[in-house]
Amino acid sequence: MDVSKNEPSKPNSGGGPQECAGCCKPITDRYLLKALDLYWHEDCLKCGCCDCRLGEVGSTLYTKANLILCKRDYLRLFGNIGYCAACSKIIPAFEMVMRARSNVYHLECFACQQCNHRFCVGDRFYLCENKILCEYDYEERLVFANMAYNPPPLAHLKRQTAIPPSSIPNQMMNGHRPPVPSSNGDLNNNMSGSGQPPPNSMPSQSFPSTGHLKTSAMSLGATS
Repeated sequence: MDVSKNEPSKPNSGGGPQECAGCCKPITDRYLLKALDLYWHEDCLKCGCCDCRLGEVGSTLYTKANLILCKRDYLRLFGNIGYCAACSKIIPAFEMVMRARSNVYHLECFACQQCNHRFCVGDRFYLCENKILCEYDYEERLVFANMAYNPPPLAHLKRQTAIPPSSIPNQMMNGHRPPVPSSNGDLNNNMSGSGQPPPNSMPSQSFPSTGHLKTSAMSLGATS
């Protein structure tokens, strides 16, 4: 029911001032209130429960069981209670709430249920599997869900640590070392068991490195 404030007080049909429906006295104030098709002093139109002045708390009043009530007390006495979708506790009918689709939340419970981030004005939130998520946690969950339903190929996840077979000589693959090519100057292979230097051999000398000389690693092997 609406409450309207009028100025100035209008006389009744008998020529006198309007009579207040609350105290039954003439209304001589500069302003009067009109509600329920009746006129009221500003101090006389009060909530029957909390005594607040209804002209000051809003432009709406509620009536039930011969009571004139403010919105808060009407909902507290006759409204339907609900349950918070986050904490599962009772939400009184008169309490301010937040809503997400059909879910209702306490103001203090309306936060990301993954990281407990409290939302500010302008923040995006998502309702996923009946849980409120902030934008970051929602996108993270989408990534993991996409990986679960569309896993990448195994070759992309496995580290390639094996040496390709093409780079291994056939002799090494069979468990044998490749033979060392023989040469006329291979003195170690020809005289390995005597313990004496070969005849006509010259003491070892160091030669200056030149552009046409190449050094190569030597491998020891048994005589055939």
